[in-house]
Amino acid sequence: METFDHSDNLQGATFTAANLRGARFIRADLSGAVMRGVDLAGADIDAPWLAEVGSTLLLNGVDVVPLVEAELNRRFPGRAQRRATDPDGLRQAWARLEEAWRQALERVARLPAGAAEVQVDGEWSFAQTLRHLVMATDTWLRKAILEIEQPYHPLGQPNAEFEADGFDLSVFATEPPRYQEVLEARQDRQAMVRDFLAAVTPDELNKERRNPWAPDHAVTVRSCLHTILNEEWDHLRYALRDLDAVERGACATSAEAFSKQV
Repeated sequence: METFDHSDNLQGATFTAANLRGARFIRADLSGAVMRGVDLAGADIDAPWLAEVGSTLLLNGVDVVPLVEAELNRRFPGRAQRRATDPDGLRQAWARLEEAWRQALERVARLPAGAAEVQVDGEWSFAQTLRHLVMATDTWLRKAILEIEQPYHPLGQPNAEFEADGFDLSVFATEPPRYQEVLEARQDRQAMVRDFLAAVTPDELNKERRNPWAPDHAVTVRSCLHTILNEEWDHLRYALRDLDAVERGACATSAEAFSKQV
């Protein structure tokens, strides 16, 4: 099958009567795309940035973003608090989030050995997701807010663009760690966020920091915390989606195909 990547510029292209059945768009920019008379039956779209202010997604003339947000908040109690603006609200938001992740960890613990390492359709495994959240916490709390020069835990899982954007991959381990090691790193970073929120003041939330991905741009401590909360909820959603597939015995593509489907 034909593959298009960042070197291919299809901006403004027109696809007329083109057969895109089963096509996958990964980290693709489809902003402003116009689709008319298309068959989207069974399509699966994940666009976490739609929740940002001003974003719209029109489906048959209806902006579905508010509907999607309301449904996600219903499915994930506590998610609606991720934009809390004051210390108490942020502490409550983090507590609700930690409880949701605790339930997810208990769910994984009930599955057969190796379930945490299973990848579904090439996505990160549950263990890799936890590792990425370690890295996300290090980026937005330790690097951005606390301004630690080398903030990264070696077990962190960087995003796909990390090296391409000029950042040093050598700070991260190259060998997959044991799941217990991942859990320990994750618990350590969760505690860091919890401890920071326990002491943060309204004035501190308003202080400016450098955006860790774009140092010339300023962000507030509050917006950094919002990013952490957004990352956490989005990746919890992905993790639970894939755990559903693992429990169905579908799409296992690693961990020795889930121990030969258990």
